[in-house]
Amino acid sequence: MPSRGALNADYRSILRQIKQMVDNSAFDGANILDGSIVGSIKFLANADANAYITIATQNMSLGGTIVTLGAASSISTVTLAQTAMTALNNSISFVNQALGNLGAQAKQVEAHNKFVSKLSDVLTSGVGNLVDADLAKESARLQALQVQQQLGAQALSIANQAPQVILSLFKN
Repeated sequence: MPSRGALNADYRSILRQIKQMVDNSAFDGANILDGSIVGSIKFLANADANAYITIATQNMSLGGTIVTLGAASSISTVTLAQTAMTALNNSISFVNQALGNLGAQAKQVEAHNKFVSKLSDVLTSGVGNLVDADLAKESARLQALQVQQQLGAQALSIANQAPQVILSLFKN
């Protein structure tokens, strides 16, 4: 049965690829697909640190609750192939559900990311408007001080001319 051996080798190769994909799906030290994180991962959802976005982990490791095919699974005999087929059908159903859950959670994170981005834009715009308002206020204040300075200089000039006028009256 050389064809059964070739099929079994191909099947075992696919199992190794599944294991490799699950093992390599880590980001920033966290892998939500291999069952190494128990429960879920929480991300802050507001500046007060009292609301969270929760991402539930999915254990897609071989022989787990989702991918029920074991790492040592084989299709080298008819009985093993039938057992593998049953486990494969169950795994497909479980994987579809797990991927649906991950997709829904990804949408939630994406929506929150858009919200935070828009909030950041609004805050940046608001700070810009405050700076512009402060600059306008300070500019008006500077102009008022410059006018006061000019009026003071004119008043001083007039005051300095007054003694000259009195002296000119006595000269005549």
